[in-house]
Amino acid sequence: MMTLARIAVLLGALAAAGGACADDIEPFLGEYRGHSISDTASGLQERDLSVVIRGKGRGGFVIEWTTVSRGSTSGKLRKKSYTVEFIPTKRPNIYSSAMKTNLFGGREAMDPLKGDPYVWGRIAGRTLTVYALIITDEGGYEMQVYERTLTDPGRMDLEFSRVRDGRVLKQIHGTLERVQ
Repeated sequence: MMTLARIAVLLGALAAAGGACADDIEPFLGEYRGHSISDTASGLQERDLSVVIRGKGRGGFVIEWTTVSRGSTSGKLRKKSYTVEFIPTKRPNIYSSAMKTNLFGGREAMDPLKGDPYVWGRIAGRTLTVYALIITDEGGYEMQVYERTLTDPGRMDLEFSRVRDGRVLKQIHGTLERVQ
């Protein structure tokens, strides 16, 4: 049987662990802008990148990112924007996406078996990684990985990869600067 002192120690440890997860996102918070150049089948392609990471109550956070690129043949500008909310899981430094609302008003991840991406994140040292798993119509998979690493003060490096059924389709490297 647990004594009252052991229960108090256990509750204190759980509270400290929850606080540590919330503090891990702190260095990443802010707005970053930059660009990348990637080698594609049709030549070099430049992209303008922006990322905003903000805290959300109870140790969660939101990442908003936008990529603007120019079509290699048409020259037309293409803009893609995403916003994903993350909530802490019971495992340290691993965050579940909260992209939809369930019947009870709670936020939860989407269902990859319904064609939605399953998204999660983790923090390992100075790197915040976001994973997006998509089950293709043929039953295979596509995995997109965004690694955002804090480097020099005020700088963030981005490594993006997209892999489908084990084959690398795209890799992008970029550098972003913190906007004051």
